[in-house]
This record gives sequence, C-alpha cells and structure tokens, in this order.
Amino acid sequence: MPVTAVLFPGQGSQTPEMRDLVATHAPDLLERVRTAVGADPFERVEEGTAYAQPAIFCASLAGWRSLPASERAAATLFAGHSLGELGALVAAGRLTEQDGLELVALRGVLMQEAGERAGEGGMVAVLGADAAAQAPALAAAHGLAVANDNSPQQVVLSGARSALPDAAAAARGRGLRAMILPVTGAFHSPMMASAVPAFTAALARVEIREGRGRVISAVTAAPFDDVRRRLAEALTAPVRWREVMVALTDHGADRFLEVGPGRVLTGLAKRTVTEVELAGV
Repeated sequence: MPVTAVLFPGQGSQTPEMRDLVATHAPDLLERVRTAVGADPFERVEEGTAYAQPAIFCASLAGWRSLPASERAAATLFAGHSLGELGALVAAGRLTEQDGLELVALRGVLMQEAGERAGEGGMVAVLGADAAAQAPALAAAHGLAVANDNSPQQVVLSGARSALPDAAAAARGRGLRAMILPVTGAFHSPMMASAVPAFTAALARVEIREGRGRVISAVTAAPFDDVRRRLAEALTAPVRWREVMVALTDHGADRFLEVGPGRVLTGLAKRTVTEVELAGV
C-alpha cells in the first residue's frame, strides 16, 4: 500500500475556482474567513498577502476535506510550502482549524505590512538545469537571500528591488533564465523581520496539540520540533522545499497528494524526486 505525503501549497497557487471549492467542500469557512479577514478574501486575492494567504489556506482545507475519510485517516506525512505549513499542521491535528485560520489571516497582514514598511523589496525567480547549485553565489554577490529553494531547477531570490535587475542579468550570464516577480515584498528574507514579534506573540496564545504522523518543516527540512519557533522563523527563513521533498521520500513517501488550488507543488515534485506517484484533488 502506498505511503502518501499530503502537500499544502503556498502563495502563487491561487486559481479562479478557489471560492467554489470552498463553497462545495467547506462552506462554513466562507463566513469564518470573512470574520477573520474583515472582507471576502476571494474577491481581493490580487490585492496582496492579506487576502491571498487566507483564501489559499481555506481552499487547501477544502481540498483536504474533499478526500475520502479513509484517505484522511491513513495520511501520516504532511508538508506545506510557506503559508501551506499552517494547513499541513491543521490536517495533522497539531493546530485547530480556527487557530490556523486566525494565524494565517494575521500572517498575511503582517507580511504585507512588513513589505510596505521595509519598502522597495522584491523577488526574482532563477530557472535552469543547475539553478539550485548556482543560486547561493548569485544571492551573495548581489546582497540577496535565497528565499525559496523549490527544486533543482527553480530558486527564488529575495531582497532589495534595486538589486534584482543586476541579479537577473548575472543569472542569464550563467546560462540561467531569470524573471522578476510581481510581488509586494522581499518575502522569506530579513526584510520581513518586523512581522516576527506580533506573529510570535500570536503563536504563544494557541494550543499546539500532539496530532498524528509527521509534518515536515520547510525551515529545517525535518519533522517539526518546536512548532511555534519554526512558524515564526519561517517568515524570514528560506523555504527549503527541495529538501522537504527528499525528506518525505526518506520517511517512506512514495505517493504525493497535493490538496488545494493549483498544481504548483506537483510540478516541483516531478522535478525533484523520482519513482513516486503524483496525485491531486
């Protein structure tokens, strides 16, 4: 019998069908997320992280709920990309659904505000056969941080917007492709530091439960040890997604199931691990 790792996507995975997915499989979340956010986030996804993050979180939980009860009960491995970690922790029973919803709503606001406060932050995607191998040197040379180590062929650098064109040009000079992303901040970099205190305080107020199975942290690429600490660190630390994929296979996963909107993580898994089954809701 296959060992399934359930994957929860992060920002950038939003689709126009998200709200319908929630209305069908988790209609109670529509009112609860409006209360947590103060507006319908599905109508304002393109306005920034304050709306995109809770909308994607709800759509991911709706995808999780849509699975047969037997499949949910059999799941023992979980991981989430950036904000997806909150959905993974909810599915594994480490956080209550309501705590996860309130945390993701706050997280989205804090990250948007941090981006605005720091000012002039941005991100550039570096793509190519050995992008992961070359990204650290590119980042160091241009004062940027490795924000998302997504696959051997895709890494995102984060930092001062003024440094991005030169970094992109240098990447192209190395035979890579580069694309400056349309984002409002330098996410997963030190420029998000102002978001950490308020998020840490909110994490201190929630209950962390024993749960079941293993949830792999994208900060450590190992099972969560201190949930509060790792979630706070994740605001400024890189998303080590390539290593997370390998860790899941080391823990026995031979089937990856992406829940929620889009198929971003399925594509990344295809480029990172072999001899696994890829599935989606």
